[in-house]
Amino acid sequence: MSILETKEISKQYPGTLALNQVSVSFESGKINALVGKNGSGKSTLVNIFSGAVKQTSGQFFLDGKELSFSSPEDAQNHGVATVYQELSLIPGLTVAENIFIGRLPVKGFSIDWKKTYKMAQDLLDELGIDISPKEVISNLTAWQCQMVEIAKAMSHNPKILQLDEPTSSLAQNEVESLFKIIRNLKKKNVIIIYITHKLQELSQIADNVTVLRDGKLIGVREIAGLPHQELINMMFGNVEIKSRPADLKYSDEVILDVRHISDGRKVKDASFQLHKGEVLGIAGMLGSGRTELLSCIFGAQQAISGEISFQGKKIEKPTPTKMNNLGMAMTQEDRKRIGLNLNGTIGQNLCYASLNRLGNSFIVDRAKEKQFINRQINDLAIKVSSTDYQVSSLSGGNQQKVVVGNWLNIEPQVILFDEPSRGIDVNAKQQIFKIVWDQAARGVSSVIVSTELEELIEVCHRIVIMRGGKTYETVLPEEITIEKLYSMCMGE
Repeated sequence: MSILETKEISKQYPGTLALNQVSVSFESGKINALVGKNGSGKSTLVNIFSGAVKQTSGQFFLDGKELSFSSPEDAQNHGVATVYQELSLIPGLTVAENIFIGRLPVKGFSIDWKKTYKMAQDLLDELGIDISPKEVISNLTAWQCQMVEIAKAMSHNPKILQLDEPTSSLAQNEVESLFKIIRNLKKKNVIIIYITHKLQELSQIADNVTVLRDGKLIGVREIAGLPHQELINMMFGNVEIKSRPADLKYSDEVILDVRHISDGRKVKDASFQLHKGEVLGIAGMLGSGRTELLSCIFGAQQAISGEISFQGKKIEKPTPTKMNNLGMAMTQEDRKRIGLNLNGTIGQNLCYASLNRLGNSFIVDRAKEKQFINRQINDLAIKVSSTDYQVSSLSGGNQQKVVVGNWLNIEPQVILFDEPSRGIDVNAKQQIFKIVWDQAARGVSSVIVSTELEELIEVCHRIVIMRGGKTYETVLPEEITIEKLYSMCMGE
């Protein structure tokens, strides 16, 4: 058995104590979950282990030997491998090339491809990963890419493997395939640190859980028998997990009518109606066409057939600009790449969607702009000391509030939410859901796509099932179990 141990690790940033004398240990032969709300210090601790950050004080040891890294490469050379949420694979290269990039075996003056593919195949077989080493990465699904990332990390024979939100973009059936691989890694005397926001995963995959809050170690608990509410309290103090208000009703008025939409690729035949003040979920596995359907409605990609009526009027060839002007908003799944300009300020990011309401391309009404910014900062309780700071300085939850606030400034009638809670903690999720419900109470309608089907049951009035690019039946959350919803999404 191997042990990774910290002794009073602290990390001080200007104005922030990210870690405060954390002493904790992680053992091999177990899957050690590491959880905490945004800003808890877990990413800082992981970055110290991976060599990306240097602690201000304190020490950490592997099997009694003190470690100190000057860079991620140094950490990797000493047996620390980290698989991050943002994948690092090169799409145009094969699986084998990605696994051994920079270390490809040579024969004479050229690469020994026969040996390369054999080494990759042996590694994939050892890990139980059924993917051809000759397959090009761009042809793989998200979960297969995640498997390749793990194989790449394991090719270095690490003593410590850190998995950062490994299931963030996976559907439930793909998650189970990934879990099978991770469980096999437990037998290899590797110390596995598993970072996740998805607390419902812990009972399926983790043996114990380490909880950080505000830079301090709150405790380590065995997962078996740990009540969910106790874990929530450890992470946040006392946080109430809310459900959709019982008195939140929607009207009979249909504000969005989607009929037989197809894009000729992912979306094949999708139809639904959205009522004024309704929160409607679209449930389906990855690849079912959910995101593409929202993009067709918003005009971000073109439908080749079907009909969209918004506020009683048929919309010909929708575009994002046209739908914005009509009062429709869409928050993108990938907030860092599409939903935000990470180089822009918080204030700028709150106003991009409403620029046409603030003046023209030459003159911006600064007083009105400030009003728009302050309204969302106050209404959405965005924690920020200055709106002139870069939006990248905010936590994931506050970044997501900025994405939503940007669109609320157009005073929309309909908001399309694509994975609104991805990569944010439980507390931030509750705040996002409350925003959705508050808007519904004002008559604003929402369509929500989420990989977390449990969230759709908690948040929505109705849920549309989507499989293989087609919409099927519509179910009521109060009349369905999560197991049944997953089964319907998979067509079982």
